[in-house]
Amino acid sequence: MQELRVVGVRVELPGNQPILLLKEAQGERYLPIWIGAVEAAAIAFEQQGVRPARPMTHDLLREVVRALGATLEAVNITEMRDGIYIAELVFGDERVVSARPSDAVALAVRTGAPIYGAEELLDEVGIEIPDEQEDEVEKFREFLDQISPEDFGAGSGSGG
Repeated sequence: MQELRVVGVRVELPGNQPILLLKEAQGERYLPIWIGAVEAAAIAFEQQGVRPARPMTHDLLREVVRALGATLEAVNITEMRDGIYIAELVFGDERVVSARPSDAVALAVRTGAPIYGAEELLDEVGIEIPDEQEDEVEKFREFLDQISPEDFGAGSGSGG
């Protein structure tokens, strides 16, 4: 497993499909995951420090986990099956819950839990973008210009 960090959530034009972009903490590979608008907003809100008047679903889930005395130890994005990414929420005592990567990442950014991607998954669908002088936002725009959801078998938006 490789540790990943959230680069951000952007909208692919012209289809207006949100994309979650993760990058290896110790490497050059990026993992793009097409996600739903609600999950994109949940991740972006947390990254930007936006606090809605009432808790969003992922805020509620964080509070339920805390109330039950559990800790989210990690999020593992384990594989892609039939064009759909599979993730796991890892709690203590070897308790694991299957989740969509978009929901798992939305919870991870709220709890500070590390996010990991399986080496095999990164080998299969990771995109390598050489680290140059330009900032990550510009690299992300260039990345979006070169790919489409069909490149990853996730064109329906149901992969995240």
